[in-house]
Amino acid sequence: MNSGFPRAATTRLPHQDIELNLDLIETIRADTSNCSSPVRTTIFEGSWIYQQNSRDHLTPPTTPSPDDFLPHPIKINGIGHCALHTPLPPPPKPPLKGIPDKPSFLHLQQGRQKLIVGSIIFVCLALFLGVGLPFALDLRASRLLEARLQVVQRILSDAPLVDGHNDLAWNLRRRRQNKLFDFKFNSDLKGDPSWTGGTLWSQTDLNRMQKGLVSAQFWSAYVPCGSQYLDSVQLTLEQIDVIIRLVEKYPKHLQMATTAEEIESAHRAGKIASLIGVEGGHSLGSSLAILRTLYQLGVRYLTLTHACNTPWADSSMVDEATLGHKSSVQDEDEPPLMPLSDHDGLSDFGKLVIQEMNRLGMMVDLSHVSARTMDAAIKVTKAPVIFSHSGAQAICNSTRNVPDSILSKLALNGGIVMVSFFNQFLNCKEKATLKDVIAHINHIRNMAGVNHVGLGAGFDGITQVPEGLEDVSKYPMLLAELARDRRWSAEDIKKLAGGNLVRVMRETARIRGDMERAKIAPHEEWISMEDLDEKTYCRFPGI
Repeated sequence: MNSGFPRAATTRLPHQDIELNLDLIETIRADTSNCSSPVRTTIFEGSWIYQQNSRDHLTPPTTPSPDDFLPHPIKINGIGHCALHTPLPPPPKPPLKGIPDKPSFLHLQQGRQKLIVGSIIFVCLALFLGVGLPFALDLRASRLLEARLQVVQRILSDAPLVDGHNDLAWNLRRRRQNKLFDFKFNSDLKGDPSWTGGTLWSQTDLNRMQKGLVSAQFWSAYVPCGSQYLDSVQLTLEQIDVIIRLVEKYPKHLQMATTAEEIESAHRAGKIASLIGVEGGHSLGSSLAILRTLYQLGVRYLTLTHACNTPWADSSMVDEATLGHKSSVQDEDEPPLMPLSDHDGLSDFGKLVIQEMNRLGMMVDLSHVSARTMDAAIKVTKAPVIFSHSGAQAICNSTRNVPDSILSKLALNGGIVMVSFFNQFLNCKEKATLKDVIAHINHIRNMAGVNHVGLGAGFDGITQVPEGLEDVSKYPMLLAELARDRRWSAEDIKKLAGGNLVRVMRETARIRGDMERAKIAPHEEWISMEDLDEKTYCRFPGI
């Protein structure tokens, strides 16, 4: 390969302190010798540019300029090939001396076009950020919510949603004197003036329960504390009667249930399992025989007190008087604050009530009771306890809520707090939102565990409801919001929705079976006259 260059390892080019490998030059010339016409090839060596103006000459630029300097070496793939190199453009002509370098008309026109295009882009961007982006985000949020609701629907098709407390039965008494012949529970009661006229409200009907994917409902057989020592037992029986008759009136939609298995059976059949809870120990008339009778009628939980002490258990009103907690909202049907109690939560007869409930298989409900009653009941019971409609006291300092000291014991007991939706128990204010409910749910989960939290809205017994949870149709919205949180898996949501309550019912039934196999007899004791504190004016004397 004869190139006309002297054979040497390196040579120094004129005016440059740069070494150039001659073998590389010969390679380039050999490659370019195959070209049909002379080309200008640029060779990069270090940081300088060399130009091959013909096949026989390689010279550096006569006057290196800043444009010739390269900040980094550039690698040329296939260096020397004609197809990869194009003639260099001639250098720009310097401006004539004495004539200012003014922009041409073409340049001005191009500048105006760029300005117009830039303005159009700016306006479009502003419109997108001001209108299009929010719309797109709303659309995306809407689609994401729809997707989460579909997930919730699949979850609740596998597991039942169980609500722990609804006061519809008491509204039936107050508004219709328990007359059901013209009560259209399968219509939109929210639009029925005979049901919602005046200051009344409506949060429950069959249509909205179906929209809310409710699978099981505990209907409360509640009577006011003012009936204690009077006709509380009779009123309670009448409330149980109206619940049973309501279920019988709508057999295609409702089905009575008393066990966990019956809840699941109704869920598979597409019906709403209907269970009964008695709200207030004053409904017993301080009689264990009445307790057993209530169980035979289908009652599956008893709230030990309402907003009044019983002769054997303290209500949360005691805490209001002694601990200075934020006052609970006074029920219009209830008497003023009760006096202090002498039996430190539960009397001896009160402990017998819990033991008999364990033997029967009736759940012990601690909503409305004092903190000492909670603690005493957890020590006595062999079965898990429930709070059918309460919240976390750490979030809202109301005596109707559960203190952290009890929540920490709940995990060992196996019990469950079913979160109420009443604003005054959520944030101790008149207004609340769905997120306030979630705050209580998450706090209970953090303190006791995901196996110990559920839902007990209290609809038709509460006048102030959270924004987003206005009635029984809104449960899916709550679960869809929880589905956004990675801590809440599908299995966790199943537990919250109803799985935990079903588990407690099974465990309560198991305790009943154990006591039955152990042949533990019913308790036959009567309450002492000391506990009654001379409140015997409605009792037949001498027996």
